[in-house]
Amino acid sequence: MPTGEFSLREIPFSHPGSWFGVSPVVAQATYADDLHLVSHRHGMHAVLALVPERDGQRVAVPVTATPSALTWGGGEQRITAAYAAPDALRIAGHGLELRIRAAEPTLTPFTGTYSFADPVGGAAVFTSYETGQRYRLTVLSGHLRHVGAEALGTAERAVVVSGAGWEVVVEELPGAREPYVPSATFDDVVTTARTAFAAFADSVAPWRGERAPAAELACYVLWSAIVAPAGFVGRPAVLMSKHWMDKVWSWDHCFNALALAGGRPELAWHQFQVVFDHQDDQGALPDSVTHAEVLRNFVKPPVHGWALSRLRRRLPGGLPETGPAYRQLAAWTTFWLTHRRVPGRPLAHYEHGNDSGWDNATPFAAQRLVQTPDLAAFLVLQLKELAVLAAREGDPEAAARWDAEAERMLAALLEELWDGTKFVSRSAATGAVHSGASLLELMPIVLGEHLPPGVRDRVVAGLEAHLTGIGLATERPASAFYEADGYWRGPVWAPVTVLIEDGLRRAGAADLADRVSARFRAVCEKSGFAENFDALTGDGLRDRAYTWTAAAYLLLAGDAEQRLTCEG
Repeated sequence: MPTGEFSLREIPFSHPGSWFGVSPVVAQATYADDLHLVSHRHGMHAVLALVPERDGQRVAVPVTATPSALTWGGGEQRITAAYAAPDALRIAGHGLELRIRAAEPTLTPFTGTYSFADPVGGAAVFTSYETGQRYRLTVLSGHLRHVGAEALGTAERAVVVSGAGWEVVVEELPGAREPYVPSATFDDVVTTARTAFAAFADSVAPWRGERAPAAELACYVLWSAIVAPAGFVGRPAVLMSKHWMDKVWSWDHCFNALALAGGRPELAWHQFQVVFDHQDDQGALPDSVTHAEVLRNFVKPPVHGWALSRLRRRLPGGLPETGPAYRQLAAWTTFWLTHRRVPGRPLAHYEHGNDSGWDNATPFAAQRLVQTPDLAAFLVLQLKELAVLAAREGDPEAAARWDAEAERMLAALLEELWDGTKFVSRSAATGAVHSGASLLELMPIVLGEHLPPGVRDRVVAGLEAHLTGIGLATERPASAFYEADGYWRGPVWAPVTVLIEDGLRRAGAADLADRVSARFRAVCEKSGFAENFDALTGDGLRDRAYTWTAAAYLLLAGDAEQRLTCEG
């Protein structure tokens, strides 16, 4: 595949700030024959099908995509699309027609898409109940024919754009707007998009080259997944995907923030803060945030202290808001210490696998309310980061209290969840011990230098048993519970890889850290930026355009490049 091109079956064509993209993926793991305009307002909704035609008949033509343009066909028979703005997609054609039709043929009083010819400005308008938006089509050159305008019930609702050389613009808008007047030629629109992406990639991954061949595509995955503030998303935010995983979950945002920190610090800080904007009065963060909902029935693991300590080092000039960040982190930590500890017990617990981010991992198979070693380790790091921030805020007494609490938590982890040879999990209700083959129980490696040497060596040996030729399997392949596509029961995941690689380096296990990093980068270069990967074959699984996977690749590749530069 030529440099800069990507498969639309894996990655949607979109643009920073846009809430829609163009993709054949129209629902979870569902691929249409034609590309669709897919919106992510109020969830994922395929709104308009984009069908190339010749003489009124659908034609099968190859589709290519780059960060700046999407093209059906080629030569004298082609259609090209490019974003003129986050809410405006320009489409130009030569030798082919384009049928733009409502994806859902049935219109009810509460669902579907209605279309009409606007007698005021002359545009064609599609209104979508699902997204709450209008999609206005203005012909800039050529001819437009309506099909099923004002039709009710089940009918085709479409427009067909044609002519020797035609152009149309599709706008997503909430209501009325002045008629669209182009301010640039189509070629200039493509050039502007190309320049904008190049500037983003140059800032986020200036080190990219032959040793990191997937870095530019990783940058595109992040760049194209940015949405503008809207609904409950109060800041520019990187969605997990502009496929069906189109939310911001309350731990994925940390990895995206870290990947953006060096080159786009303001955007990076927005990523860290976007979920803290919804922190409740008890200090809890929501499970996820998206355009139309904030879910609070679960939380996510407290990786934020770990992330904040690394953001302090990666952000040029350090944290922009130390005081607010300190108070947010203190409230989030207090939530765990107050609401997730059985009275008189030192360790916190998850109430479900979803709280941990490892939804169906085997420590949650027999029981759901579990004290797991990863949670205690994350809280130790979070408490230690609070001690650092308190000292920076000029409060040495608070710093001493946080540090003392961190040491108590570390002691409790070693006393209650270390059995002398390995870490275990315990039922929060009964104290019953679980010990299995899940990578979750080796996550205390994130403590790095804080682990006693004997414990560290045992954990490192345990990690070796999880390392396949692809990366760290979340369930050991020899386990009876291992599943090739078992979500957290086998596949390799990006966030775990980053956390463990970092912990290994701080624990002095650089050789294993190097292998973990290299194998994960290699699978991304082979299989793209999937949600997770088969731990034995490396095949990409689930959603195929995952931003924290792209972010992990950029973090690991950038750090590897820096090490090579320093050694040289």
